Amino acid sequence: MAKILVTGGLGFIGSHTVVELINAGHEAVIVDDLSNATMQALSGIEKITGKCPEFVRVDLKNKKEVQNFFSSHSDLDGIIHFAAFKAVGESVYKPLEYYENNLGSLVYILQEMRDLSLDNFIFSSSCTVYGQADELPITENSPVKSALSPYGNTKQVGEEIIKDAIEAHGFNAISLRYFNPIGAHPSAEIGESPLGVPLNLVPFVTQTAAGVRQQLSVFGNDYETRDGTNERDYIHVVDVAKAHVIAVERLLKRKNLTNYEFFNLGTGTGSTVLEVIQSFERVSGESLNYKIVERRRGDVTAAFADTTKANAELAWKTEKTLDDAMTDAWRWEKKIRNI
Repeated sequence: MAKILVTGGLGFIGSHTVVELINAGHEAVIVDDLSNATMQALSGIEKITGKCPEFVRVDLKNKKEVQNFFSSHSDLDGIIHFAAFKAVGESVYKPLEYYENNLGSLVYILQEMRDLSLDNFIFSSSCTVYGQADELPITENSPVKSALSPYGNTKQVGEEIIKDAIEAHGFNAISLRYFNPIGAHPSAEIGESPLGVPLNLVPFVTQTAAGVRQQLSVFGNDYETRDGTNERDYIHVVDVAKAHVIAVERLLKRKNLTNYEFFNLGTGTGSTVLEVIQSFERVSGESLNYKIVERRRGDVTAAFADTTKANAELAWKTEKTLDDAMTDAWRWEKKIRNI
């Protein structure tokens, strides 16, 4: 059993990863500042696994708080770093907040790893590092182009910071560049529940169907895709969570081929916004109120993964479909709205 720190561990992907870590026999320690999460996720994790992991509220932007946390948690076997602001559109209008939060917290954690001689770091990266790719599907050999949003840039720069730190200090890291995680745990005990107005597609879909939002905005229908709406690789959050466990175990067992590795996480298939809406309507039996509006700044036309490398080297592949994800997301939404 390994002791793994999960930053942002009460968030959407983080909470699901904590579940999979516990299911795999590891001990998870969670830090979160609750800026986009609630304590409900902790009770949900306990209901699913039968265990309540240690939770410490930490503002990772505060260097002193980070130092205080690590001073009492110097026995960690690995770190999975999720804690970050994550909305492409919002980052365009709040770039300085995104740089402060996403890069400052990363630097403070890596400094503690250096000072305490800790090892094994998993970074929550993103397909946004590729920008608008010239060719699809996107492989790990696709060029990292100029980011189209401050959020995407924080992931690009974050990876550069990690590589520089590894070069200087010699620890091991894996960046997981995932595409669009959606869905919820099949138990409906944890799921995506953003505070305030959702900034991602699927929670806006389910909230609109639940009557919380009046209408879903589809940002543009004049893209060069099969129906004119953006195309993305939507991957079930449980599949993403399992990949993080595999990645940290790869480092723990020293199966990594180099000190720094990176892998795409996706299904290998793109779905348009309208296809996501159709999937939801199909599995839920609900008719969704949506409207085509102007394009949103920072959005790329299409992005979906070539997952050959992750399939081969991590022995990982997705198990769940788009319909599975929409079914689980709707089950979660109905539960929290008492529908």
